[in-house]
Amino acid sequence: QVQLVESGGGLVQAGGSLRLSCAVSGSINSIVHMAWHRQAPGKQRELVAVISTIGGTIGGSTNYADSVKGRFTISRDNAKNTLYLQMNSLKPEDTAVYYCYAFVITATRSSDYWGQGTQVTVSS
Repeated sequence: QVQLVESGGGLVQAGGSLRLSCAVSGSINSIVHMAWHRQAPGKQRELVAVISTIGGTIGGSTNYADSVKGRFTISRDNAKNTLYLQMNSLKPEDTAVYYCYAFVITATRSSDYWGQGTQVTVSS
């Protein structure tokens, strides 16, 4: 059983910062892609940032939604199977539930996994 558990959400004033974490646990052979998505009230879930691996280990390319480029940074600690999202210069429009995503290869399957979500609220 693979589990993704997010933490680090909360309430912050505009211009502030938050750091989200996502710990992946279970019988994992490798994690290929990891990403953060978000869903604001009344809107569809959207991709915020994605990070891939090279050869299944350290490194990998990153991509960001235009709305967060220059403000958010995605990173991962492969040794800890943990994904991070450093969010700076937060804006009220960043308010949403943030979801961690991972494409995981186990001994028996390759599949998408999602966390339960963590609320980020930015006040003006």
